[in-house]
Amino acid sequence: MKRIGMGLVGPGFVGVHHIDAVRRLGFVDVVAIAASTEKSARAKADALGVPKAHGSYEQLIADPDVHVVHNTTPNFLHVPVIKAALARRKHVVSDKPLAMTANDARDLWRAAEQAGVVHAVTFNYRGNPLVQQAREMIAAGDVGPVHFIHGGYLQDWLIEATDFSWRLEPEKGGASSAVADIGSHWCDLVQHVAGQRIVEVLADLTTVIGTRMKPSGSVEAFAKGAGDRREPFTMQSEDLATLLVRFDGGAKGAVNVGQVCAGHKNDLWFEINGARASLGWRQERQNELWIGRRESASGILPKDPSLLMPGARKYAHLPGGHQEAWADAFCNVMRDIYAFIADGRTMSELRPPAFATFEDGYHAACIVDAVLESHRRGGAWTAVRERVAV
Repeated sequence: MKRIGMGLVGPGFVGVHHIDAVRRLGFVDVVAIAASTEKSARAKADALGVPKAHGSYEQLIADPDVHVVHNTTPNFLHVPVIKAALARRKHVVSDKPLAMTANDARDLWRAAEQAGVVHAVTFNYRGNPLVQQAREMIAAGDVGPVHFIHGGYLQDWLIEATDFSWRLEPEKGGASSAVADIGSHWCDLVQHVAGQRIVEVLADLTTVIGTRMKPSGSVEAFAKGAGDRREPFTMQSEDLATLLVRFDGGAKGAVNVGQVCAGHKNDLWFEINGARASLGWRQERQNELWIGRRESASGILPKDPSLLMPGARKYAHLPGGHQEAWADAFCNVMRDIYAFIADGRTMSELRPPAFATFEDGYHAACIVDAVLESHRRGGAWTAVRERVAV
């Protein structure tokens, strides 16, 4: 298989996991890292064993050894970095959100289609084998028509007033915080599993901590504040949200999203209720799929390749009883994307299920925009408005 060169822009918390995931594929070379300065890029490159370090994303994108550009920069840099990569006809893998507004996300989707390159967004929870099992069971009709989808995504990393991140600054992270950051994951995941798209939302957004103490230095996600110098920062985005949603297949839904919920580290979960059965999955216990029934005993399906449906089995790489986790699901997403690239396929062809595209990123941005509009209107039902890219 022809080797593929990967270049990473923005080697922060999630960027390191992009590198780890593609290295596990065996046919991808991590050839370059770009950061805000050549010095910081060199330090990261040396620490991660990457040969090239660039002081700007423009230099990395121009590097002929880079075939695929991974964008894990702060949200406000997604548009310029991705547009520069598309101008060079480089394949792009972007962290979510694709862009801070739906209009920008649509522009990126349209530009990617016009460039004729492979484009992907890392909605990484799709890569879990039991997520794919739930999707296969629903598609096969095992749970019957789906009528209710509910769940949550709760964290506690912003529970103190001294907790801070660039994600909370609207000019860097966007107008929404909790919903855009983690609620978008939940929305993409349940749509992917249920095979229905969210078309209307009703939102109640809350800012629990109205004033935070912003540190003088930069702080990565889930890290404690840097330095002692702090200044008050008035919050403009939500850290807690409750959403009601309607799906195009007729299902109704509800989700709670929050980053100020003590004891919840990365607690994403969903339950899907159908006419014949229910399915429940929790990210913090991701090797178990709960199956609920009325006429027979409910039970737990473990992550065991011998028990999974064919479409889900290929996402499980260890025997039953050998646990697979967040990083393994992330690698599954990269495997789907890079196998597609390696085969020389185009975006008009059928893609593997864990592969989310810029179109998916645009739809997620439209949901966030609808959530913000619903809240501004006092919690009114609001349509998720989308336009085609071209």
